[in-house]
Amino acid sequence: MVIMDTSIIGVALPRMQEDLGFSQENLSWVFNAYVIALGGLLLLGGRLADLFGARRIFTLGWVLLAGGSLMAGLADSVGLELAGRALQGGSSALIAPSALSMLMMLFGTQPRELTKALALYGAAAPAGGTAGVFLGGVITEYLSWPWVFYINIPIAVVILAVTPSLMPAGGARGRGGIDVLGALTVTGGLAAAVYAVVQAPEVGWGAARTWLVLLAAAALLTIFLVTQARRRAPLVRLSIFSTPNLAAANLAQLLLGAAWIPMWFYLNLYLQQVLGYTAFPSGAALLPMTVLIMIGMIVLAPRAIARFGPKAVIVAGLLVLALGMVWLSAVRSSGSFLVDVLPASLVAALGMSLAFIPSLGTAISSARPEEGGLASGIVNTSYQVGSALGLAIMTAVATAMGADKLGNPAALTDGFSAAFLGAGAIALLGALAAAVFLRTPAPDPVPEPVKEDA
Repeated sequence: MVIMDTSIIGVALPRMQEDLGFSQENLSWVFNAYVIALGGLLLLGGRLADLFGARRIFTLGWVLLAGGSLMAGLADSVGLELAGRALQGGSSALIAPSALSMLMMLFGTQPRELTKALALYGAAAPAGGTAGVFLGGVITEYLSWPWVFYINIPIAVVILAVTPSLMPAGGARGRGGIDVLGALTVTGGLAAAVYAVVQAPEVGWGAARTWLVLLAAAALLTIFLVTQARRRAPLVRLSIFSTPNLAAANLAQLLLGAAWIPMWFYLNLYLQQVLGYTAFPSGAALLPMTVLIMIGMIVLAPRAIARFGPKAVIVAGLLVLALGMVWLSAVRSSGSFLVDVLPASLVAALGMSLAFIPSLGTAISSARPEEGGLASGIVNTSYQVGSALGLAIMTAVATAMGADKLGNPAALTDGFSAAFLGAGAIALLGALAAAVFLRTPAPDPVPEPVKEDA
């Protein structure tokens, strides 16, 4: 559901743009408002799960998600739409880490079962992506775009009804208070950074407005780091990043999100604004890619991890993803789905399915049990922050190369192609970072045989 709320809007974006008056360069804020609130508040969500119990925070998140979905569906202006999307993102920031924390409660002491559970957890993301793409196309084509938000409400009601009987209760496992200042500064800093990057092509990179917003972002994030180092009960215990492989695995997740989400975003726009697909065919066109991701995460990734180890699979996955992105950058304004989109998107999907599971598992299994919520919040934050910043940067690149010229297929294709190529470079950087910084765990020592006295 958390991922569905990012993917379900993809095919609805052109209709929302027409009805609410979004400009082409600001259209990405329908996605970013959700992702920034999600990424900025995930750490707080993980901390709250540790303090008050994962199931309780999980339940609260679903109540708030229903309210945010109602607001987004009823919106009749840009401001109200973005407010609803931000509330959706904030509520998802409570759901995601508490769900992962409960998964760790159930399987954390069983390594083989944990790998299977994480594979299914990882596959839930593309399952949500697939459902979002398909439902977004059907709903936008045959109902209207507000229903891409309304659909969350009955699902939330069902989840709230079954949670008490299906989810482990799990009491509070952490100590200390709630770091509200930390949550506000990290969310504000990330939002300001993304806003500056998205607006820079319009107002100019050398404009005082751009630099003032970037300075504000740097100041807020600096305050966040300083307060985390000094507080007795911080939102993030900074020393957790000294845990072997935790920081490197989170960096891999950040760069994975920064590469994948811009590709998905601009592939939606290419299908509709260049190839002329309507909402439903556009959603259906992305189904092969998301189905392959599910198969890869459930079947291929666990077997590859067991045989080659997580580091090798992460590096290989990111390299394959980069290859798919570079191939996709060859799209043509007179292209077709079968030639320009399908083969390259399947290669990219294979890379995503291989890289996601081992980087996620390495990140959350490195932390102490009592910090399971925090570790879950950190890895979710890494992916979502990477998604937001990657999309912001690629939006700037695409706009500079012509992606703002609606009605001009050649210019649009040039802009989208530049975004695909830039996303490929990010994936390649992720592969290099994983190869350099991830450590291969030493094998367990084989005990010497006990010698019996003669």
